[in-house]
Amino acid sequence: MKHWKLVSLFLCLSVVVFSFFVSPAFTQVKPIELSYSNFFPPAHKHAILSIEWAKEIEKRTNGRVKITVHTGGTLTPADKCYDGVVKGISDIGFSVHAYTRGRFPLFEVVDLPLGSRSAYASTKLINEFYEKFKPKEFDDVKVMYLHCHGPAIYHTKKAIRKLEDLKGMKIRCTGLATRIVILLGGTPVAMTMPETYDSLRRGVTDGTLNPQEALQGFKFGEVVKFSTESYGSANASGFFIVMNKDKWNSLPPDIQKIIEKVNEEWIEKTGRAWDEIDKAGREFTLKLGNEIISLSKEENERFAKTVRPLLDEYVENMKKKGLPGEEALKFCMDRLTKLQ
Repeated sequence: MKHWKLVSLFLCLSVVVFSFFVSPAFTQVKPIELSYSNFFPPAHKHAILSIEWAKEIEKRTNGRVKITVHTGGTLTPADKCYDGVVKGISDIGFSVHAYTRGRFPLFEVVDLPLGSRSAYASTKLINEFYEKFKPKEFDDVKVMYLHCHGPAIYHTKKAIRKLEDLKGMKIRCTGLATRIVILLGGTPVAMTMPETYDSLRRGVTDGTLNPQEALQGFKFGEVVKFSTESYGSANASGFFIVMNKDKWNSLPPDIQKIIEKVNEEWIEKTGRAWDEIDKAGREFTLKLGNEIISLSKEENERFAKTVRPLLDEYVENMKKKGLPGEEALKFCMDRLTKLQ
């Protein structure tokens, strides 16, 4: 009898010891896997930053969340990214408001020629704007964070030294920037960034309206000869990183808090990164022998005066939609002045 008791005790102890060593392997919770669509090329700074964002979340959740980033628009094209998130084609998406013009009416204020001189200031502005106005146009997703590129200026095959030089030029642009080009006398050609290099190479377009980072990041410096610092009419397009709302709501509260904390940090990182790669793009194009043209104060004012009607148009259009366009414009202009 004592023998069987000893055997039973031994077996029980064995089970306990065995469970101690192997149970983590069997009880480990499968990580929450999320897909992330990003249209930037894999080597671009903003593709790299999105991957770092994903890794940081994986690290801080101790592997409970694993995010796979699909760069180069391989999961959804840039202009289909937002709808792709809403429909669940991707869990997270990174793209440009202007690629689906009309979808984000109040947010179009950010794309206006407000006189931005840095991506960091515009990035701070767009996030403050969202927090203040919380536009309903984003109600069908969970906003992670927003950001803006540096001032968009002209990169062309022929020099633009004065306003008249733009007349008739076919300029690649998107969203409200098409109106900027029209008012300045150019011919807008709506096109996403990934399509632009080839259009410039083949002569389908004469130039593009982009921040300087694109000269290196998308290699536009290889197919243009001039960049004109037309800050008087420069705009800064807004970008979004959003998550499918149902997917967000399914996440445990502690994971949501971790993601929101990382989002706050990436607003800072992303704004500063835009300015850094603008500088790199400038250096890249100069090394290729291209020319950067600085407009005079007077010529910049001519550009600014020519596009000023867009501000009034925005306010009037928002009024027709029952949206606070006047308040939105005043907020952005006042804040941008203080942020720069």
